[in-house]
Amino acid sequence: MTYYQRQANAFPSSYLNDLRGEILACSYFAVNNLNRDFVGTKGFSVVFQRSHVSQVEQQFPFFKPYLDKALDPGCNAFYLNPLLLKQGSRVDPHIDRSLRSYCKTIDPPMLVSVLYIQVPADLRGGELVLRDRKQQVGCIAPKPNTLLRFQGDLTHSINPVQVPGERLSLVCEQYSLDDTELRDIPDFTVESRAPKSKKLREIEGR
Repeated sequence: MTYYQRQANAFPSSYLNDLRGEILACSYFAVNNLNRDFVGTKGFSVVFQRSHVSQVEQQFPFFKPYLDKALDPGCNAFYLNPLLLKQGSRVDPHIDRSLRSYCKTIDPPMLVSVLYIQVPADLRGGELVLRDRKQQVGCIAPKPNTLLRFQGDLTHSINPVQVPGERLSLVCEQYSLDDTELRDIPDFTVESRAPKSKKLREIEGR
């Protein structure tokens, strides 16, 4: 893969509308549980192994078409998160390693997949900037219904959104782990800052 690839019109528009509604209505959707690089953003995260994709789809059936298309067959552990930015939101430069909270020695993901679900029509700012060390290798203006894949070891950031409206994407870090690393990763869990519902307590208790 050469830094990144884009696929336009990745899904039927009806799916995008349904996906947006389901994410925004989800009881886990709240101020982001991600680190301080994610400024003024909302979302939640789903951690799972390849062996438990069906459990993710049972819990979140609206993710299934995305997972069917986006998951790479060479990967066995995943960190999936809807990401909402509004005016003034940004994401500072970082390399994804969200599974490090479970396995400290983990390398960056093999790849990251991003589906742009909703973008303000008059968007200014909000571009995804990709860097390979100090060299900028991409500056991608988000377009609805575009599925983007980029190398997981790239430093990336999102420029501040400068207009009202919502920039909503669905992001999946995709890892190829050895057996030792995989033992440290939950089969399936949800990370959220929303007040704990009965459903979330049940998931965490499994």
